[in-house]
Amino acid sequence: MQPVFDGHNDVLLRLWNHAAKGIDPVAEFIDGPTALGIKGAERGHIDRARARAGGLIGGLCAIYISSGDLDFAAPDESGRYATPLAAPLERRPSLDVALEMMAIALRIDRAGGWSICRGSADIAAAASAGSFAAVLHMEGCEPLDADLSALETFHAAGLRSLGPVWSRPNIFGHGVPFAYPMSPDTGPGLTDAGRRLVTACNRLGILIDLAHITEKGFWDVAGLTDQPLVVSHSNAHAVTPAARNLTDRQLDAVRESNGLVGLNFAVAMLRPDGREDADTPISDMIRHIDHLVDRVGIDGVAIGSDFDGATVPAGIGDAAGLQKLVEGLRNAGYGREDLAKICRNNWLRVLASAWREAAAA
Repeated sequence: MQPVFDGHNDVLLRLWNHAAKGIDPVAEFIDGPTALGIKGAERGHIDRARARAGGLIGGLCAIYISSGDLDFAAPDESGRYATPLAAPLERRPSLDVALEMMAIALRIDRAGGWSICRGSADIAAAASAGSFAAVLHMEGCEPLDADLSALETFHAAGLRSLGPVWSRPNIFGHGVPFAYPMSPDTGPGLTDAGRRLVTACNRLGILIDLAHITEKGFWDVAGLTDQPLVVSHSNAHAVTPAARNLTDRQLDAVRESNGLVGLNFAVAMLRPDGREDADTPISDMIRHIDHLVDRVGIDGVAIGSDFDGATVPAGIGDAAGLQKLVEGLRNAGYGREDLAKICRNNWLRVLASAWREAAAA
């Protein structure tokens, strides 16, 4: 089994949603949703048992405030669709939700269900102990204020990664819409507050994630940051021309910065036709990895599943199916060293660099 460190999941969103219905989020993660009578799609993709079954040793767990009113557009006869950007969110209720999700993460940590990791040594210790290594990430910074005082508090509580925007505008910048086919050059880049956010992340050692941001925002961050460019869960625009996928020019910039792109399992970002169809072969995932390796290099390609936040290929199913992707890559000619890089080592290298650890030198 090839151990996997995953660059993006939304398990905290699923647990938070279920907690609002009276389900204990700690028990759901530790014992599994089936043990609590949760069935079907509501079971999601990740719990402790399924992570262990699939070799998932840890990952970046998103604090994400949902745009519940987002109505995804249906594709026309040619497969084209364009979903308007989600509306901006108010900060105060967003902060409340973020704190509730952080509390769930801390409760799971205290119960021994996973280990919140603030550095590479914590990840190594968790892996050694057989504990899920959870790195806290904020996807869309609506909970933060423009003066960034809340950022200091979240960092002290364990936040080690953030994406300035989701697919909606906020005070820091603009996200790309869910659309196919479409360029990622869909709107403005960083605001002045967004530039201050990048500078603060550089100072604190918080990884900056460029998933969901417009192409102009991507280049704005590239011109400001002293970190490697990281896009936690996106794919190749040349293979699937969805707005959220990366152009070859963006991929080349990631390579030049010694950065990383994590393969997103969302089927609409994998399939050449852009359709939301779980009957998507693993070969489509490998086609993207091949292109990413060609443009970024073997040291800059990783996994960013988007488990619990997207429709994933039926052949993978959930976290327990991760080794099916590993097997497909092995059959496609990727050797043991390359698999170790894609599955975990590239993420560990980039996190150490963003976190200003001596091991990154």
